[in-house]
Amino acid sequence: MRKFLAYPLTCIYFIFFGIVLLVFHPIQWICFNWFGYGAHQKSVSYLNLTLIWCTYLLGTRYTFQNDHHIPEGVPLIIVSNHQSMNDIPPIIWYMRKYHPKFVSKIELGKGIPSVSYNLRHGGSALIDRKDSKQALVAIAKLGQYIEKNKRSAVIFPEGTRSRTGHPKKFQPTGLKVLMKQAPSALIVPISINNSWKMLRYGKFPYGIGSHLYFKVHPPMENTGDSDLLLARAEEVIKNDIRVAP
Repeated sequence: MRKFLAYPLTCIYFIFFGIVLLVFHPIQWICFNWFGYGAHQKSVSYLNLTLIWCTYLLGTRYTFQNDHHIPEGVPLIIVSNHQSMNDIPPIIWYMRKYHPKFVSKIELGKGIPSVSYNLRHGGSALIDRKDSKQALVAIAKLGQYIEKNKRSAVIFPEGTRSRTGHPKKFQPTGLKVLMKQAPSALIVPISINNSWKMLRYGKFPYGIGSHLYFKVHPPMENTGDSDLLLARAEEVIKNDIRVAP
């Protein structure tokens, strides 16, 4: 019955999802070209809030737990497991005051209204996963950018999303580049649960009635042995992942 209901609800969701992307694309363009970075950043934040609202049509609920005082005005490296593209809007919205920028695959930089525009103009790093040299240069530039502008970079060290919720082994190379280029950054681990359930049937239909849970862990100083620090961040994130049917 749940999957049967998912078909019409997903169709309705995709209609609203598409409308939101089309509406916010010119809004972003106007904000960026006429009013500058601050206005563009606000438009991106509200774009992602609206995308969250769209998922309510699927019965999706969200809990974003952050019990820690994370200072503003310092760069952050936000490290998280990755379960679906639905991980991204809550991070952008709930962490909006830290101006999150993403390490994203280069294919997303074109062809998607609103999303591609923000990735190209908002400060994110677009990496070619088939070209390691290009990827490392792009990540290094992102690290320099957040260090200079006191913003945040979001990276999913698994590389690709987990389709079952079970976390994959973290790949440390990109993280180490960010840490080196942004030495004053705080490392902020986030655990994501249940986002994979929205794609439990594949790309169509979407799963319905999912409760997505995000937990922000205590920030870590970017000092000392980088391998030990990354191992600690990975352990903290994975210890809070609960994979249930």
